Amino acid sequence: MSAQQFPTHDIELSQRPIGYFVHHHGHGHAKRCQAIAHQLYPRPVTIFCAIPEIFSSLPENAEVIQIPDFHGKQARSEQLHKEPTCLALDCAPVGVSAIRGTGGIIAAWLARKDPALFVVDVSAELALLGRICSVPVVKIRMHGDRQDAAHQAAYSACAAMLAPFSELLEQDDWPDHLRKRTFYTGGLIDTREAIPSKAEARQKLSLPDTQQIFVVVAGNGGVGIPIAPVTLAARAYPDALWLTVGKSVRYGHETDFSNLVDVGWVDNVNDYLAAADLVVATPGDTLTHEIARIGRPLICIPEWCYYDEQTCKARALAAKNLAVYSPTWPGSFAQWRTLVDKAYQCNVANQSQLVDNDAASRAAKFLEDLIQKLWRNSAPDELIAGIVYDQC
Repeated sequence: MSAQQFPTHDIELSQRPIGYFVHHHGHGHAKRCQAIAHQLYPRPVTIFCAIPEIFSSLPENAEVIQIPDFHGKQARSEQLHKEPTCLALDCAPVGVSAIRGTGGIIAAWLARKDPALFVVDVSAELALLGRICSVPVVKIRMHGDRQDAAHQAAYSACAAMLAPFSELLEQDDWPDHLRKRTFYTGGLIDTREAIPSKAEARQKLSLPDTQQIFVVVAGNGGVGIPIAPVTLAARAYPDALWLTVGKSVRYGHETDFSNLVDVGWVDNVNDYLAAADLVVATPGDTLTHEIARIGRPLICIPEWCYYDEQTCKARALAAKNLAVYSPTWPGSFAQWRTLVDKAYQCNVANQSQLVDNDAASRAAKFLEDLIQKLWRNSAPDELIAGIVYDQC
């Protein structure tokens, strides 16, 4: 710990940094942040994340400060563990050192650097922390049923909210007063590689030219694809090839079939999506937009998520006839056939409206405009030389 003085003069507004918290669960948060950070150049961006390795291509203006991973950590005594939950906070148990460490690192940086904004993707508590530290907060919006007191408090604490999706995908129940404070970027993904034709993708992957191919895909954020229901799909369509891509889980009673291949983790997911006649997906945010970018008949089967995030997204897609929503994995041949038939009736051509190649630059411009709106003609920092604090 070392004592350090506050700055004696203001930093030029264009050089004031943006703080950016990135949740490490799933890779979509990091991909969004990378894309936006590139567009914010040369403004400095300091990222707080428990797993810095999930960032693959940060620009020169961005740095990552590692914070403790406090998920699943235990309180330091039984009595602390029994302390009542706080309705104004989403997840803040008492006596967890890693939570204190995260809050301390971020609060000290906010005090020391006097940032122009603090972007939070995603944490209700850290949005409130930024506001408590008197820093304007922008919270990344996710789908879900978030009427609880903690999320409502976090939304009210924000200068604005940024939704990394098209307004076409907004939930019907999202209230008007929060819509007015939300900036919709359009589908925000960092993929720029060319989309191969179906024939090109199949040739690249050594897949049959003419056989019907179904691709079942899950992102990194959840449990994964349950193989057992897909074995029923393989039996319902014995002449088709079923491929599972991404994380999967077996219950121990599956029977394997020759037309079902568990591909597993791959770096070229988009090739498999392009090779497919139809896609079955757990509708995480990034994966949903990757599929829409290519355009395929889509069946959405949500994984369990906090606040029903994937369920709300699947319902929004189905409401626009962009996908079919199933609340559970099919348990019979007939259920699979019904879903497949419905998916082929969806408006695949309109899926492209969900993706905006300029979404990251739109997000960066929105943040820059907000900084100008909030800080233009602001008075100098009232803190004077001689005030010191402990630097973590």
